[in-house]
Amino acid sequence: MDSAAEQTVRARRHPEPPADLTFPARPGEIGDYRTDLERLRFSPYFGRLSAVTQVVPQSGVGPVMHNRLTHSLKVSAVARTIAAHLAARQAAHLDFAAGRAAADDPVGAALVRLGGCDTVVAQAAAHAHDLGHPPFGHLGERILDRVARHRLGLAEGFEGNAQTFRILTRLDTLGRATPGLNLTAAVRASVLKYPWTRAEWKGIGLDAQPLAERPRGVGAQPAAGAEKFSAYALEAEEMAEVRAAHTAIGTGRQTLDCAIMDLADDIAYAVHDLDDFVRAGVLQHAAVAGELHAWLGEPGALSREEPGALEARWRSPGASLELLWRRLAHKDPWVADREVFAEAVVRVSAELADELLTRPYDGGVDSERAVSAFTNGWIDRLRSAIVVDPDPHVRSGHIRLDQRAWHEVAVLKFVHARFVLDLPELAQSQRGQARVIEELVTAFESWLGDPHDRSRAPRRLLEWVEESTEETFALAARAPRLLTGDTDEPGLRRQGRARAILDYVSSLTDQQALTTHASLTGQVPLTAR
Repeated sequence: MDSAAEQTVRARRHPEPPADLTFPARPGEIGDYRTDLERLRFSPYFGRLSAVTQVVPQSGVGPVMHNRLTHSLKVSAVARTIAAHLAARQAAHLDFAAGRAAADDPVGAALVRLGGCDTVVAQAAAHAHDLGHPPFGHLGERILDRVARHRLGLAEGFEGNAQTFRILTRLDTLGRATPGLNLTAAVRASVLKYPWTRAEWKGIGLDAQPLAERPRGVGAQPAAGAEKFSAYALEAEEMAEVRAAHTAIGTGRQTLDCAIMDLADDIAYAVHDLDDFVRAGVLQHAAVAGELHAWLGEPGALSREEPGALEARWRSPGASLELLWRRLAHKDPWVADREVFAEAVVRVSAELADELLTRPYDGGVDSERAVSAFTNGWIDRLRSAIVVDPDPHVRSGHIRLDQRAWHEVAVLKFVHARFVLDLPELAQSQRGQARVIEELVTAFESWLGDPHDRSRAPRRLLEWVEESTEETFALAARAPRLLTGDTDEPGLRRQGRARAILDYVSSLTDQQALTTHASLTGQVPLTAR
């Protein structure tokens, strides 16, 4: 980047206050991006992630059970490794351009043309990427979205990625004078995995744009808008502002730092979460091996089966894996290949089903070594399969996995979905968690609508209602095209109040959600104050 562009992406929302003269820093000792990273590490929203479910609820099985905080730290470690490798390629090109090297690095040249990546920004993105997750992870996200749209009348609903951007730019704070963490444009842009609002894709059906020609996250029939998006209407202008600072990245594209974070998240999710599943005894050898072996044993017969018949018997060994292949081929024909997919199934079958899962986890040293060896081997393999693509497919990014690794991650994620997320035992507890989230929202809505007792609602909730309502009215006056739903005075007030309720409930930890719900519903005695 030239100096002007670099200054633009380093720009903050507000001027920084003078440095503390009591502890002067040497010039260059603390850079802008390092400051951003430290602000994220000290954020209460970041610390809160230690008490938010990743996939398997924390049960004390094994020496470490992942939560959203440990997951974020592992994503950060993977992102740092990828970014450091790419930053070295950038440096090699810059050395050539300056006459300090005899040969150019085309990968480094492409990275520089695209605006470059930074190791610390990639780490910061990884630290921040899950801040918007509500209690109970993705389950809580789905319930909040449904209740917001169908009960509160908030057309935008709730989305964890958009909530992350809202936390960074509005809800978290460094002090009274500055909303958000006052991060650089580069770090704010690095969390925009889906750089659009929900409404930008509203009503676009398959007849207008086939699924294979849409960015990831939009969905098949977004009648109500995109399924995944990175900013609510209240933050849409700021998203556009930080995106504009990255002039080399096209519309709808992730920045390089964001692409690194997204890729590291995929790798950590596909591999590291298996630690929990193995330690908790969730993954069973017979079930996993039966599915993978059945597909490998009769791929021809499965490929000829009618879709309806296959879906009707999805629990039969091999059927779900064949359905996965068909979804991949339908959505991502630019990269999906049946032979490469089969090779990925063979590898996962050999190393997971026929090796790691043949020895039940017993908590001993040998079991731990087996899990660690599996995890470390896969992490090393995947992070060495990085491709820099100057002109990527619309469903991909400038930094992505090669074809082999892409299929392997898809198969590993399938193991998660088929043998963990679909478990009846997990579904039972999730129904209870869903009820907790839904009833928390409706209880706070009722409380705020009670003219006799509203003033005794939690102070933070009341303040957020006031702030979000003011922001909604200001946006309606400034850029009404960004708002959806009723925009008369009562409608704007409902939108402001609904957003504040979602902000409040989503900021709770798992245990806080359970305790608050029990208190609001009278299930536990009130403690003396």
